[in-house]
Amino acid sequence: MNARPPTVPRPTRRARAASAEPRPDRRQAILLAAEKLFARHGYHAVSIRQIADEAGVPLALVGYYFGPKNELFEAIFAHWNHTIEERLAALAAVRIDPADARTLPRIIEAFTAPVLALRASSEGEYYALLVARELYHATPEADQVLRRYFDPLATAFIDALHRALPHATRGQVAWGYQFALGALLHHLTDTRVERLSGGEDHAADPAAGALLVNFIVGGLRAALPRPRAGRAAATPPKKTIPRRQA
Repeated sequence: MNARPPTVPRPTRRARAASAEPRPDRRQAILLAAEKLFARHGYHAVSIRQIADEAGVPLALVGYYFGPKNELFEAIFAHWNHTIEERLAALAAVRIDPADARTLPRIIEAFTAPVLALRASSEGEYYALLVARELYHATPEADQVLRRYFDPLATAFIDALHRALPHATRGQVAWGYQFALGALLHHLTDTRVERLSGGEDHAADPAAGALLVNFIVGGLRAALPRPRAGRAAATPPKKTIPRRQA
């Protein structure tokens, strides 16, 4: 008589439910998948189903953790908010002395260096691209993120630049900040430089960071030059030479 194989107990309903419960690693997988897809294709081109497929999780789990898509979008920036804090900490460490020629480069280094390091890292690459490519589209989702996370950062750097360039108006300094931001964001996303340089340069090369700082600092100094004290008084008046009479 053949022995019966041992009976394998079927999982109970409670055990099956426990195996299907959300896990922290799944939450992180969803966040990373959304970050990657939004950075590559844009917020409005990506669906929740695509994010779930990329993360390898059930569709319902995305809503369980993050709610609607706009809240998932904002959750990415909340997750990376520490990078903004790092830039603010670097700025706070700068001793702002308008008479010191090193002040302006140090402010700009605090503004650019953490972002360039993030772009060069494997874990921060897609977030840096997301910031550069998505936040300056005129959408309600982007505007909400800008107001909550990036406007306070911008205000802090404009304040510092205004203290370093006290002869300029705040409006002029705000334009300077925006131009500096444009140069930084272009460096993060541009790939055309590889073709234009004949292969000598590489996209988002952190080695170009010093050149970027010098470019921004030079632009600010050229656009907002310090007035020369007593310039008019220093120019000697022209002497009038009487005409000789015939």
